[in-house]
Amino acid sequence: MKQSPFLQLMHERGHIHQVTDESALNDLLSKQTVTAYIGFDCTGRSLHVGSLIPIMMLRRLQQCGHKPVVLMGGGTTKVGDPSGKEEGRKILGVDEIARNKQSILTIFERFLTFGDGPSDAIMIDNADWLDGLAYIPFLRDIGKHFSVNRMLSFDSVRLRLDREQPLTFLEFNYMILQAYDFMELYKRTGCRLQMGGSDQWGNIVNGVELTRKKLGAEVFGLTSPLITLANGEKMGKTAKGAIWLNEDMLPAYDYWQYWRNIPDADVGRFLRLMTELPVNEIQRLEKLQGAELNDAKKILATEATTMARGPQAALEAQNTAQAVFETGDSGQALPKIQHPDAEISLIDALLKLGFVASRGQARRLIDQGGARVEDRPVKDQERRIALGAGTVKISAGKKRHGLIERS
Repeated sequence: MKQSPFLQLMHERGHIHQVTDESALNDLLSKQTVTAYIGFDCTGRSLHVGSLIPIMMLRRLQQCGHKPVVLMGGGTTKVGDPSGKEEGRKILGVDEIARNKQSILTIFERFLTFGDGPSDAIMIDNADWLDGLAYIPFLRDIGKHFSVNRMLSFDSVRLRLDREQPLTFLEFNYMILQAYDFMELYKRTGCRLQMGGSDQWGNIVNGVELTRKKLGAEVFGLTSPLITLANGEKMGKTAKGAIWLNEDMLPAYDYWQYWRNIPDADVGRFLRLMTELPVNEIQRLEKLQGAELNDAKKILATEATTMARGPQAALEAQNTAQAVFETGDSGQALPKIQHPDAEISLIDALLKLGFVASRGQARRLIDQGGARVEDRPVKDQERRIALGAGTVKISAGKKRHGLIERS
């Protein structure tokens, strides 16, 4: 079976974990322009790099001539997806959901081309149909197609119950609503494919089956593997917090540094997943050893930052890193904070810059010789830093640097 360009690309780049009927989906993709969607709930002001895998899946879909749908979860966010969660999500108000939705819209414009053309991306909010549902008719028309026995077997539910962690009836409804989304998108846009992370497999299969039962239509599901780093850490989480995609929540320099500092064993995998470098070039880069592998990490960082923040931001971040690590300059693109007083304690500076999560962690960092002021180690926990007319460079370890100045 000759693979369609899209499935071939997805396999080459390591995006595929499961497909409901790969042969039939491949046949469809080879014959016509296919509309596919991924859903994104509006639980915060920004998505983080953990959402890059599905975003890149939509990007590659469009590059192969198919039509991406970004489904914003204005409706499902009011319920909360239990997949992968140890406890229920905080219930957000309508106004906060609307603000979050507006905040993350610009992320997708860097990765996708929106418009009215056959393969142009479109954005839809599932609140358009979920907010108007009548409860009793919904239960009669849709709920009858779902077996509670089977719903209890899905990981999103079973894992919570196995751990004896509460699962509200509100959250239990999420998979039904997501299945309904797929059916509704098929009716409205002719959408034939839903994609997502492997933790969404049960929800996606439900949508495939509901659309078949209610409309007699053949639709498909495709999931990507859930990504963790080689060192076991969850992707997108650091000691400083989440690696946000929104520019106003994380400086481009910090974004660049995240990719520059990934474990050596992950370089090839993330070059495939997060960049558009040719596969033969990635194969060359992932074979580098020792100090040369750092060059591959810099390429990954610059390519990933270019895609998410633009070429100028990537260039500035790269130049700043070079200035900091190779010439010792402070680099004006480093994270910068302002302080109203003429001086600040080193512990407070480390906290404000996000280099530590607590005062105790700051003290341990100082005791171990990991804190520096203007590149000079400081082991005095009571050290205070005078803030004059310029900026003062603060460092935690060899890789985290920031600036502080008087406001």
